[in-house]
Amino acid sequence: MLRYALIFLVIAIIAAVFGFGGIAAGAATIAKILFGVFLVLFLVGLIMHLSRGGTAV
Repeated sequence: MLRYALIFLVIAIIAAVFGFGGIAAGAATIAKILFGVFLVLFLVGLIMHLSRGGTAV
């Protein structure tokens, strides 16, 4: 999911460079949403792992 967020971020940057403001804004919004979802899922997974007493990697 983080990979998709980075892909949309790159698309937003490229679209902004070429002057496509609407496409750049849409891709940036999607990238922000995907990154937020990734961050929440990562934190939930980390808390679940720590609460189970998992071993450190």
